[in-house]
Amino acid sequence: MALPTPPDNAIAPETPVLDDPASNPNDLQSYWLPFTPNRAFKARPRLLVRGEGMHYWDKSGRKILDGISGLWCVNAGHAQKSIVSAIQAQAAELDYAPSFHFAHPKVITLAARLAALAPPGLENVFFCNSGSEAADTAMKIARGYFAAKGKPERFRFVSRVRSYHGVNFGGLSLGGLPNNAKGFGPLLPGTEHRLPLPYDFTRDRYTNGELDGGTDYADALEKICAEVGGDTIAAVIVEPMTGSGGVFMSPKGYLRRLREICDRHGILLIFDEVITGFGRLGYAFAAERYGVTPDMITFAKGVTNGAVPMGGVLVKKEIYEAFTPDADYAIDIFHGYTYTGHPLAAAAGIATLDFYRDEGLFERGLKLEPKFRDAVFTLKGAPHVVDIRSVGLAAAIEMEPIEGAIGKRGYQALETAFFDENLVVRISGDTIVLIPALIASEGDIGRIVEGVRAVLNRLD
Repeated sequence: MALPTPPDNAIAPETPVLDDPASNPNDLQSYWLPFTPNRAFKARPRLLVRGEGMHYWDKSGRKILDGISGLWCVNAGHAQKSIVSAIQAQAAELDYAPSFHFAHPKVITLAARLAALAPPGLENVFFCNSGSEAADTAMKIARGYFAAKGKPERFRFVSRVRSYHGVNFGGLSLGGLPNNAKGFGPLLPGTEHRLPLPYDFTRDRYTNGELDGGTDYADALEKICAEVGGDTIAAVIVEPMTGSGGVFMSPKGYLRRLREICDRHGILLIFDEVITGFGRLGYAFAAERYGVTPDMITFAKGVTNGAVPMGGVLVKKEIYEAFTPDADYAIDIFHGYTYTGHPLAAAAGIATLDFYRDEGLFERGLKLEPKFRDAVFTLKGAPHVVDIRSVGLAAAIEMEPIEGAIGKRGYQALETAFFDENLVVRISGDTIVLIPALIASEGDIGRIVEGVRAVLNRLD
């Protein structure tokens, strides 16, 4: 079946970028880049000065295909006119409003829109500014909920190997990527227990389609409950698809079994959908794809199409109501941020949800998934490739590392893609990650995959 043509306003015009001082800074030393080899970057910088549709441009006017949706966030493509206009209008009307004791109309509208998209029962939204803040917020809500219920002994959290829940100390403590926590000292107590990654590297490599089973991986939660006491665990938090850890799908029975075990022990189940939300897996939330309703969903990234920072937590009504104080003048929850529900972010969020709906982008992503997966699997047998994983519009091409230099081949792939193939890819160690926007055409997919093939052929 042919896919619909992307909307006209997602197609970037062939115009050069002016080489003006604003796009050509002469001093790179002051900026400390996150998750980046700074010395190597400053020796050979990769500067992006404009974006529209599926592309970036550099200061010389070179057109570069964005193969990673910004950073898992620009699901509708760059600089969509309706989203840009909504942000501009909001800045002129109301640039800021406090969220402590006050609100503004658009944040209320956005909360209602998100609750309507979420699985039934998740009726309340607490806003923050990023996925990292969303993870920490969910942790505080979980502990606060049980304290309000007279069960403060429920303070532990269970997460998963190779998981990523942000970089603040709460989410960092949950995360299962050791390098992220290395060198930062003691982490949050009660976050030590990890479920295994639901993937067998011997059996599951190159699986083209969904993995069967998975209940045995979820059953590891029963062992943890027996070890520490299920009645001391506040919540289990998992990504429906492991994103930053290398694109690992949930097997068919995995999340359902986790839900069953959590219910048996009275444990809250939290889905970290910062990456999987807003069409990445073909639905508003991955919870819908897998038919499992958690007690909380963390979100960020695609909620504003990456245009303005925003994150949040969708919460079951009974959790929200547990925080209700006896007195009308008393504060419900002692938590929040200066920029919670920022007017520009709320305007961007509403416009983004409108765009997803009007262009049918979630449905489009679901139709594109098998075509994208089949295209990526043509890289099987290419130089250095040892595994390919794909779910939704996300894929990982795992490469054999260079002996004694883990991560070097991945960084070479990043540079080669950018400078030689006019392509932006993501790397996770020695794994190339592809995350096309939901507006991608089949031609864009082919161009991304062939660019990666050329990169693989050039690597040492």
